[in-house]
Amino acid sequence: MTSVVRTVTFDAHDPYELAGFWLQVLRAERPEDDEPGDPYAAVNTPEVKLLFEQNNDPKAAKNRLHLDLQPDGPRDAEVTWLLTLGATIHADHRHPDGTGWVIMHDPEGNEFCVLRSAAERATTN
Repeated sequence: MTSVVRTVTFDAHDPYELAGFWLQVLRAERPEDDEPGDPYAAVNTPEVKLLFEQNNDPKAAKNRLHLDLQPDGPRDAEVTWLLTLGATIHADHRHPDGTGWVIMHDPEGNEFCVLRSAAERATTN
């Protein structure tokens, strides 16, 4: 028997708002049944389903799980765009030769990384 990952679920103070951030990041449409104040909100893409679940406990420590994003365009342009959506840079691991990644936080402090695009990876080691 084999299992598959069906959904990645995040605790959120405001599921609707946090899903709204990730909808923009992943360029997805909001499900018709998601409403402000609902205890759950979803982000559905062909590749992944993210679910944001109401939980008012404070974030206590570093995430033990995070998402790695590989943009279809330049990494640095994606980082700049994510900053305009409300993300923040936690740690910058970019190197002068173009390698590396950026650790960011979403508006509720969940960590995620922005990697180089496939094209960027093909041109540098």
